[in-house]
Amino acid sequence: MNVQLDAHQDDPIFAPDAFRLTDFQAGLIGKARRFGKAKLAPRAAKHDREATFPIENFRDMHAEGLLSICIPTEDGGTGADFQTYCLAAAELGRYDGATALSWNMHVCSTLWSGALSDDLEMTPEVRAGHLARRRMHYQRILNDGAIYAQPFSEGGAAAAGGVAFGTEARPVDGGFIVNGKKIFASLSGSADYYGVLCTERAEGAAASRRNTLYLGIPAKAEGVSVVGDWDPLGMRGTVSRTLLFKNVFVPEDAMLMPRGVYFQAATRWPHMFLTLSPTYMGLAQAAYDFTVAYLRGEAPGTPPVKRRMFPTKQIAVAEMRIMLEQTKALWFQAITEACPNPTKEQVLRAYAAQHTVMENANAIATKAIRTCGGQSMLKSLPLERIYRDSRCGALMLPWTAEICVDRIGREALYQPGEKDE
Repeated sequence: MNVQLDAHQDDPIFAPDAFRLTDFQAGLIGKARRFGKAKLAPRAAKHDREATFPIENFRDMHAEGLLSICIPTEDGGTGADFQTYCLAAAELGRYDGATALSWNMHVCSTLWSGALSDDLEMTPEVRAGHLARRRMHYQRILNDGAIYAQPFSEGGAAAAGGVAFGTEARPVDGGFIVNGKKIFASLSGSADYYGVLCTERAEGAAASRRNTLYLGIPAKAEGVSVVGDWDPLGMRGTVSRTLLFKNVFVPEDAMLMPRGVYFQAATRWPHMFLTLSPTYMGLAQAAYDFTVAYLRGEAPGTPPVKRRMFPTKQIAVAEMRIMLEQTKALWFQAITEACPNPTKEQVLRAYAAQHTVMENANAIATKAIRTCGGQSMLKSLPLERIYRDSRCGALMLPWTAEICVDRIGREALYQPGEKDE
């Protein structure tokens, strides 16, 4: 019996048969799971302790084809769609939350410019230009292992979609001059290109969210700098220091999306903002996995002492399992529904899924520590890191837990355009 259970400790979070996954999805998710266990897990504690970026993980990802998971097949990539990417990302988050979260920032540069942009409206001329530009960006990833970041936050309401981004791109001959600042910029100092969201603003023009540009700015471009320290509670291996842009010239072919397409995506493809959640889905599973292994006396680095016979432990594991299954079911439904022009109910479900994953990951980790006891708080074991990493999810823009609650309540009670007199 023990041998059989041990063999299943690393079963996929979403079993292919139960969740009706294709053979392609099952193979890719299995690859991510094996990679996470073999490469990410052994390195995670060191990078967390030192708050250093795990560049070796990304070099290994390039060799495994994981950097190009969402590059379309016609451009030489794997061609994973939104749902498939999310499932693979959850498996990586199970073994190293910080690397999975940083990887998301890279992959979104290809997912947003690839499959997501293919669903949006463009003239034939604009689309032809976009396909040519994105192919150039993709070749950097495929051939050279280039890493793309996605600095989003600025300390104001722009990242939440409330106002135009304060980082601005002034149009000039052949491109743009970019000035601004991004905070909590994951991969800062390690990425080769920063996929910067900024506002295109000509001299004397008003700032508008409709004029958001998505530019792939070379890390070595003159005027780009990284400042500040990085010593946070959790997600320490993302190394999300502050990025400054001072009169940075960026050629027009740096556009990862054509003019107006990011705004179109943000309003018509809202599930694009769910891509932070897979990491936390993986962390929720990891906290549960550790608890079961620990109570069975099978957790690496701990004595082989069984604690599973106590009713209080059994009840706690049952409560964790129930919360985990509820979270998985809602989240899987939401990522399955991702599409352009979703219904109101689908958008509300996406908000609910984001909130549920981000809050429940930490709730499960909290119960795991209480159930396993004092030894589980040691930094030599992964649960302490899982707990700290999982606490960060509810704070992450553009859909923080508070924003999700606010939007669910408002949009459930009001139809578009309705006001109270």
